[in-house]
Amino acid sequence: MTSNPLVLLVEDEKGIRHFISTVLEVNDYDVIEATKGKEALSIFTSRSPDLVLLDLGLPDMDGLEVLKRIREWSSDVPVIVVSARGHEREKVEALDLGCDDYITKPFGTSELLARIRTALRHHKMAVGKTGKEKEVFHTGELTIDYEKRLVTLREKHLHFTPIEYKIIELLTQNAGKVVTYDTIMKKIWGPYTNENQTLRVNMANIRRKLEKNPGEPHYILTEVGVGYRFLEEL
Repeated sequence: MTSNPLVLLVEDEKGIRHFISTVLEVNDYDVIEATKGKEALSIFTSRSPDLVLLDLGLPDMDGLEVLKRIREWSSDVPVIVVSARGHEREKVEALDLGCDDYITKPFGTSELLARIRTALRHHKMAVGKTGKEKEVFHTGELTIDYEKRLVTLREKHLHFTPIEYKIIELLTQNAGKVVTYDTIMKKIWGPYTNENQTLRVNMANIRRKLEKNPGEPHYILTEVGVGYRFLEEL
């Protein structure tokens, strides 16, 4: 018998906590609730949840500090920040500290469940790796063969510059997750660079080749002020 995934829900607002717990339980997740940061950290170490839903506005400590402590203990347990804080700076900080995704309140239940499924799927893939990355990425009409460095869209091979391909590879290997501007720049151009304009130019070129309508992107979404998200499921 397969046990349900265990979710640690860290939320101090009773109404929201009850709503999320009900949604998760109806969809076959087991839920442990915590209303304070210190309580959440204690539960995390003792119960080893499969995923954490973390509110940032906790009564005893900042949620970002909770996230930082969790990442000191575990680098791979998925953490999704669920917060009313919509400022770009806080989203970027949470992502840089190691959260897997960020949802701003209010949100729809379908979106929440989709983000949870994506985070758990990525975790399962990471745990199952044997030191070899996935060789082929496929979504919709797009296929990327990493070994051959070949991008195919609607059975047509697309040409990308080496930098453009590196960006596509980074985004697709993190499909479904937001990759911050800073992360992309450090991965592509190195840790001591500031290539904001160059990144924007490359992304415009990528979208022109990849999207039917670059003004309404189908594959690569912009999280304004934060980064880019390559859609995993179409």
